[in-house]
Amino acid sequence: MDGSGFAAALAGGVLIGSAALLLLVVNGRLAGISTITGKLFFSVAGERLWRVLFLIGLITGARIAYVTLVHPPLPREQFPVWLLAVSGGLVGYGTSLGNGCTSGHGVCGLGRLSLRSLVATCVFLATGIVTAVVVRHVFGVLS
Repeated sequence: MDGSGFAAALAGGVLIGSAALLLLVVNGRLAGISTITGKLFFSVAGERLWRVLFLIGLITGARIAYVTLVHPPLPREQFPVWLLAVSGGLVGYGTSLGNGCTSGHGVCGLGRLSLRSLVATCVFLATGIVTAVVVRHVFGVLS
């Protein structure tokens, strides 16, 4: 990774950590994206507002980064649509099974020294590695 890539990764990590800390301090909530999104439609109005604002900020921040980066990431058009649909379903199932996602466990849980989050993050990482190997070598989809 070159110097600019490292700086961008560091800045992104600081922003993610700051947003998670701010949400916890101000609102008493963990910044687990799957839970924030999952409970968006099944919560009372006051609970819904902060969830909507958090997701708007997440999307807006990604758009700002995409527009301002010198070399923004390119879309992966060669991925089969069926594989993306199956992947999305499996991610949703996995976050439900693990009571959270990488942001909830990996960022917030590890920051709180949660053993459960450490185990969940290790499972996420191992599953991601296995998935990358299967998609690349079994399905022949290259990045």
